[in-house]
Order: sequence, then C-alpha cells, then structure tokens
Amino acid sequence: MTFSREEYQSRLKKVQKSMQEKGIDLLISADTNNMNYLTGYDAWSFYYAQCVIVHVNSDEPLCFVRAQDAGGAYIKTYLKKENVIIYDEKYIHTWPSHPYDYLVDIIKGKKWDKLNIGLEMDSHYFTAFCYEKIKSGLPNANIKDSERLVNWVRLVKSDKEISYMKSAAIISEKAMKTAMEIINPGVRQCDAVAEIQKTLFMGTPEFGGEYASIATLLPTGKGTSASHLTASQDKFVIGEATIIELSGVYKRYHAPMARTVLLGKPDQKKIDAMKATNEALDAGIEATKPGNTADDVAQKFWAVLDKYNIKKESRTGYSIGIGYPPDWGEHTLNIYKGDKTLLKPNVCFHMIAVMQFGDWGVEASESIRVTDKGSELFCNYSRNLHIK
Repeated sequence: MTFSREEYQSRLKKVQKSMQEKGIDLLISADTNNMNYLTGYDAWSFYYAQCVIVHVNSDEPLCFVRAQDAGGAYIKTYLKKENVIIYDEKYIHTWPSHPYDYLVDIIKGKKWDKLNIGLEMDSHYFTAFCYEKIKSGLPNANIKDSERLVNWVRLVKSDKEISYMKSAAIISEKAMKTAMEIINPGVRQCDAVAEIQKTLFMGTPEFGGEYASIATLLPTGKGTSASHLTASQDKFVIGEATIIELSGVYKRYHAPMARTVLLGKPDQKKIDAMKATNEALDAGIEATKPGNTADDVAQKFWAVLDKYNIKKESRTGYSIGIGYPPDWGEHTLNIYKGDKTLLKPNVCFHMIAVMQFGDWGVEASESIRVTDKGSELFCNYSRNLHIK
C-alpha cells in the first residue's frame, strides 16, 4: 500500500468529523483524487462511473467500481474485500441504465435512503446523469453539496505525503533540465516533449515517475500569451520565447514547475518582465508562513506588480498534492486577493505567475510547502529567463 492502514484510518476520521459538522450522514465521493486519498484506489478507470461511499459511522469506506476494475480495487486499496462493491457490465453505456442505478439499490439495501447525503456536485466525472439517478432514485433522502469537504481535509499534508512530493520535485528538476537542453531552433515541439516525457517517466535510478494529471504545456511564440497550449509539430524559432510547465509525479503526488526560455538575441522587454515576475514571486514566498492567509501572500505578490504597473487578473496559485487528469489542483486554497484560507504547516501550493502582455508572455512558478516557521520550495531550479 502507498500509505499505512493507520494513515488511511486517520483520513477517514477527519472526513467523518467534517461530515458531522456539515450535517452529512452519507458521502458519495466521485472525485478521483478523493477516492485515492480515502482508499488508495489507483487506476485509469475514472472515465466510467465510480465512487467511494463514506457513512459517518463506518469503520471503512465502500469502493464502488466496475466489475472489470474490481481487481484493481482489491490490489490497490486497504479495504476488506466485502467493502469493494462491483457493478455489472450491463450498466455500461446502455442508456437509460446507469451504474448509479445499482448504487441506489445498494444504498436502499443498507437502509441509508433517508439520510442526509452529500455529493461532490462540482467534481470532474460526476455527471448530470449521476446526479439525476441519485436524486430520482432516493426521493426520501436529503441531497446536498458536500462543499469539497474531502478536498479541504487533504489541504494539510502528512509527512509521508511531503516525502512523496519531494521525490516528485526531483523528477520535475530533471525534466526541466531536459527541456532546457532539447529546446533549440529547428527542433520540433513534439520531439522536445517526447524527451521531456521520457525523463518524467524514467525519474531517477532510485525511483521512477508516473503520468502527470496535466500534459506538459509548451506555449511558444505568440502562444506564450495563452496559458494552456500543448506541443505541436512546429519547430522552435530564433527570437521566440517558450514557456515550459510540467510536473514530476511520484505515487500520484505532484510538484509542478514552470520556466521560460528565449532563443536567440536577448529581448529586453521579456528580461524586464521576468525580473518583475520573479520579484513578485519572491515577495509572495516571503509572506508564506503559518498564521498568514492566502490573501496575505496575494497582497504581497500584487504589490510588486502594482509597482511596475503590471495588470494581472488571474489567480496566482492553488493548493496541490494528489493529481489525476484533468488537473493537479486541489480546488480549495487560491492565491488570490480575498482568499482568507489560513496557512498551516504542510499546506502545499503551486504559486504560478502567468504574465500575459498582448501577444506575448512569460511565466515562472514554484511548488511551495508551508513550514513551522516559514516556507520551503520543493524544486531547486533557476527562475531567471533562460536565454540560449
């Protein structure tokens, strides 16, 4: 198992405490990350209906998966076999039948159909059809949003989780080094990403990597004004900048990093923009300490941008940890003005400065851990504009 049974049980108790506080008797968690967090389940099966069910007084959760994936649940989770609930293939893509028809039957069979039931209304892969099946199938239940309660429990990491993120960070550093070496005039973007991905998966001699929850992002040229562009078959061109955003992954834990490289003659406006960006990041990092809030970090970051008369509308950070496609954010803490989330030791976030100026941009980021007295960076790689 990725973690000890004791750690999984500790997580369960924290979730159940939050359920009690929110008046939730039964939680249906379809968020892939939360399923992994609560049970250890880890498989590329999230494109089918699946979930973890937590009763407020249960000793273990239930893991609800397709029959074809039952073996994965038996292998990967810490659960007793009887707590893995499998549904038949007859529910797969046979509308209007749906796997949640069987889930409803399970809930009724356990006499849970009149409880206060919490759903993850805004999680990936929890479809409108899933919701309708629960709502229509359990008319006597009180259905409510769980307000991302599992995500919020995940915010403060255990020491073991931190160790996994540190391993992921080592892979991130190696992959960024590969990126800086391979990105040259005349090289196809797709070929560069192939080498980056090779490094991300090979990891180190001591431990390998895994697939990331976001593809390596590679905005180039005018594309640097758009955050989430991936590699094309186009070749890198002298005079253009390229943003690389990637993450190493170890046991599903991420430590993302973004850097910018410029090919050819130095461009002063990009050098100046990167200098201001790094100054703003440093100010935010300095404000990252226990007792401060996400807003305190954001205020320091934007104060530097204001000094340089730089406008930025988007947030500049979010909590991180476990990651499954399509993203590696935890959907809780945001480094943005007004977010009063309190920073505590072992809260981790990706502070990413996406700076866009019309038809060009620069970018840099750091994965950060709040420590007992301040903060530390997971990765150790220069944030300066890399000029080749």
